[in-house]
Amino acid sequence: MPLILQGARQVGKTYSLLQFGRKYYKNTAYFNFESSNELHDIFDRNLSPSRILRELSAFTSEPMIPGDSLIIFDEIQACERALTSLKYFTEEAPEYHLAAAGSLLGVSFNRKSHSFPVGKIQFLTMHPLDFEEFMLAREKDKAVSIIRDSYESNEACSLHETFLDDYRVFIGVGGMPQVVNEFIRTRDYNMVMAMQKNIIDAYIADMAKYAGPSETVKIIAAFNSVPAQLAKENRKFQYKIIKSGARAVHYESALDWLSASAMVNKCIKVSQGRVPLNAFAETASFKLYMADTGLLCAGYGISPEVFQSESTAWQAIKGALTENYVASALVSNGYTPYYWESEGKAEIDFLIQTQHGAVIPVEVKSAENVRSKSLHQFISRHTSQFSIRISAKNFGFENKIKSIPLYAVFCIDF
Repeated sequence: MPLILQGARQVGKTYSLLQFGRKYYKNTAYFNFESSNELHDIFDRNLSPSRILRELSAFTSEPMIPGDSLIIFDEIQACERALTSLKYFTEEAPEYHLAAAGSLLGVSFNRKSHSFPVGKIQFLTMHPLDFEEFMLAREKDKAVSIIRDSYESNEACSLHETFLDDYRVFIGVGGMPQVVNEFIRTRDYNMVMAMQKNIIDAYIADMAKYAGPSETVKIIAAFNSVPAQLAKENRKFQYKIIKSGARAVHYESALDWLSASAMVNKCIKVSQGRVPLNAFAETASFKLYMADTGLLCAGYGISPEVFQSESTAWQAIKGALTENYVASALVSNGYTPYYWESEGKAEIDFLIQTQHGAVIPVEVKSAENVRSKSLHQFISRHTSQFSIRISAKNFGFENKIKSIPLYAVFCIDF
């Protein structure tokens, strides 16, 4: 079946597909539906794969060889009929290797006009780089191995402070590939921040392109409110932060747009810490996190260099950034994060459900102070094999609490 690689804009989808084609195929035929209206014309007629392939080959002057050519449809969300055609490639031309990339698949298609090829395509989702990938990009492979070994053994890591320094760098730089490359190449934090702001501008341009005028205003307002939402002590999303007098009925669709675009990650409250978590979801109460922590830093207008020291600016927002970082890491590892609170007296930052049907509470601390009544309250009410505490403390396991340093969140995989 054709593959659709989805994810937020500028996470590296196109680059990865082109590199994959260069490495494993004799040739790659690349088509971008945002940059050529002629491509759309090819799909306006019937959706016969044999005709489409013949005309695409003439368009690009690249041969289409079954098994030896990788055919890439980029920005496929810009051409609805190209998406529909994938169904016919599965049914009539499975010998051809076809991959598509799309940034806004969840929000840009009018399915009343054209059908989505349900069951006829494979999906993979690409996220911004996590801390492990950030370290690998900096050729710190041995560091990653040391962290994983300590995670498995629950034994203290001798390079703990060094890795915490690396974590602080990652918090500011984030995981957008272009930004990471610039940081590695120049170590210029002004350039890093400029590139982050360019990505945010590109996101806002997409909002205007793929939503109606009135909806665009709401989407932009909701998106711009995320840094302020997370800066509050209680990070629960409040509509009044968007605009005085704002109500859910006015902004629900805007928030759905942001979630479907993969620009933000939603964390919904649950009333019970039992399996299945989604059965206890209280959808009216939620938190909204940026998909990339570096972009959140840019939203605060603070240079990533600030996070290298315990400055006043860092102290003011480190809780928000830490929580956002953990949410992104959990989502990258395939978890749907939830949170739990009890009558406003206790709160667990995240609950995750494993594939084996266990619910694990995850508490997040931005420093070494790990005392908390909330975790003990949750454990007393719910049966958990163990719990996780993420903080600036070293690895350890005590009283059924697995201590994980901030830099090792990428290891969580049950």
